[in-house]
Amino acid sequence: MEQRELPKKYKKDFGHSYALGPFPTFELLKHRPGQVRAVYYREDFREQDKLRGLCQGLGVPCLLWPRALERIAQKEVCYAAGEFNKYPGSLRPGAPHVALAEPADMGNLGTIMRTLLGFGIRDLAIIGGGADWWNPKTLRASMGAAFQLEVEGFDSFPDYLAAHGAGRSVYPFMLDGARVLTPESCPAVPCYTLVFGNEATGLPPVYQSYGQSLFIPQGPAVDSLNLAVSVAIGSFLFTQKNPVGKEA
Repeated sequence: MEQRELPKKYKKDFGHSYALGPFPTFELLKHRPGQVRAVYYREDFREQDKLRGLCQGLGVPCLLWPRALERIAQKEVCYAAGEFNKYPGSLRPGAPHVALAEPADMGNLGTIMRTLLGFGIRDLAIIGGGADWWNPKTLRASMGAAFQLEVEGFDSFPDYLAAHGAGRSVYPFMLDGARVLTPESCPAVPCYTLVFGNEATGLPPVYQSYGQSLFIPQGPAVDSLNLAVSVAIGSFLFTQKNPVGKEA
């Protein structure tokens, strides 16, 4: 094996991150091959021939290096991982967007990424920081879906609107939303953004002024729905009423 420095445990200020697990690694190689720095695998990884062949075709170093996997995966069992450079995201004009205001949980964030991709929404805005979308835990929860999304961060929602608000309908999801969202009431609009708040606090009242606020009907036994569940319901209804093109 070529002499390389042992990779370090991920930190947010790194210019690179890691896709942990075989499936996220294959998704990284398929959708962002130009960003891959190296791939690592264990000797008992069953698909190592496939992995080596793919890396060879892409000119990516593919290394049998279990110690590297132990370092970057910490306590998790990991058979393969991809190390890649972080890259800038750019939301597409005219496409449906989802905006998350300060999401706190990396598992939720990764699950949301996978859900959005499943419904054909490929543009995600992160407002005001929150969970690190480059963290390996987020990427693993997304099952590699993150590599097919455009993810862009904004300091505030007005900053997002200044960049992408023209001609776009905005729908904040709030417990005191002015309109109940059902399959029948879901609006038909050509260009929209669905906005969701933090897991603990939801969206602050100022979001009532940004568009048509919506409420997902629920029973009184719980105070609110899980963030990822709310995003799934909203995304499903909107993409049913406003079909998005299927992309490869």
